[in-house]
Amino acid sequence: MNTTTLRLNDSWLSRRNLFDWVFAALVAAGGLFAFARYGASMDYYEKPILLAALAAMVWLGWFWRPLRVLAVVVAAASILAVSSYQGDLARADTVFWLKYFLSSQSAILWMSVLLFMSTTFYWLGLFGGKQGDAMELIGSRLAWAGVTMALIGTMVRWYESHQLGPDIGHIPVSNLYEVFVLFAWLTTAFYLYFEARYRTRAIGAFVMLVVSASVGFLLWYTLVRDAHEIQPLVPALQSWWMKLHVPANFIGYGTFSLAAMVAFAYLIKEQADETRWYRLTPIWLLGVALCFVPVAFRQRVQEAGGSYWVVYAVISALIAAGILMGRKRIAARLPANEVLDDVMYKSITVGFAFFTIATVLGALWAADAWGGYWSWDPKETWALIVWLNYAAWLHMRLVKGLRGTVAAWWALAGLAVTTFAFLGVNMFLSGLHSYGTL
Repeated sequence: MNTTTLRLNDSWLSRRNLFDWVFAALVAAGGLFAFARYGASMDYYEKPILLAALAAMVWLGWFWRPLRVLAVVVAAASILAVSSYQGDLARADTVFWLKYFLSSQSAILWMSVLLFMSTTFYWLGLFGGKQGDAMELIGSRLAWAGVTMALIGTMVRWYESHQLGPDIGHIPVSNLYEVFVLFAWLTTAFYLYFEARYRTRAIGAFVMLVVSASVGFLLWYTLVRDAHEIQPLVPALQSWWMKLHVPANFIGYGTFSLAAMVAFAYLIKEQADETRWYRLTPIWLLGVALCFVPVAFRQRVQEAGGSYWVVYAVISALIAAGILMGRKRIAARLPANEVLDDVMYKSITVGFAFFTIATVLGALWAADAWGGYWSWDPKETWALIVWLNYAAWLHMRLVKGLRGTVAAWWALAGLAVTTFAFLGVNMFLSGLHSYGTL
């Protein structure tokens, strides 16, 4: 038994290289600095949260090694930005790398450009023939760059909020602008993991569509609401629960959206040889959904310029037409149905686990803020609908062996439910959670 245990330990240690240990040491050093510098300002709950975050960061870096490089680059760039500010936010207009790269708004704009470019190259890869692999590789690298800039922007925005005043500083996950940034990089990061895990980049074109849609909304929302401006938290959000509930919630939203786009790719592959155009229902539904978006937003926010949505409609029409005309070529580059089905299943599994955690945390937060665990607020009700939808999907998968076309249609329909819970409630309903109204 002792020999077996020793061999198991040796095997585990043998998988750790020098960079793993250097990374762990850097994370520990950063944590010690944070405790030494800001420990006096932390309450009883924030200290264990920081400790758990440090342990989680080391584990994630060891589990998926590209995250080590990502974390080091983001930390270095964020430290450069913070040191360049020297406590004066006005320096964002005079220091070159702050003005054009590392201030929160500059970094997030770079994120937007890079993710749009990534989506474009992934789609070029589907139609690129012999150059398709090279185009998809560029798309993948651009996606990594977009995630990097999103995280730098998030970290620097956190610092900037504290410089505005001691009562204003907060983790940037408190309004629609901030959570759309969170959604964009989380969804992209989860996709990049599956890309590496299954060694296929072909589904990136589909997954990055939903990411680009979120970035498009982010830019439009910034235009009509000046949403990039940092605002003080409303009283109900001045809680450490927000640091846990919101990220967990958006891991769920991101992975559910990822699963839906993989399901869309699955359905395209299934119907690639269909010659009757009226039977190509996934593509027509995509077109209807894309056309509905500008109608909904134009009715809701009258001050929005029409030119933005004209461009959106043209691009949407080109995407739908490209998928319709090139469905056979797309299907040929997509991985096997079994791979698509497995990615869909694992995405929903991860999302369901985190969405469950987020729902429990939300109930505890509600009890702390409002004195009750559940109030049937519209956001809470739709969160329950989302949870029940995916609970039923997983039940049918595990108990009844749900696979194939039915599972894909169900996952795709889940995107509509998730989108309404995420965004539609803020648009059309009001309640205790109406902090990011349109």
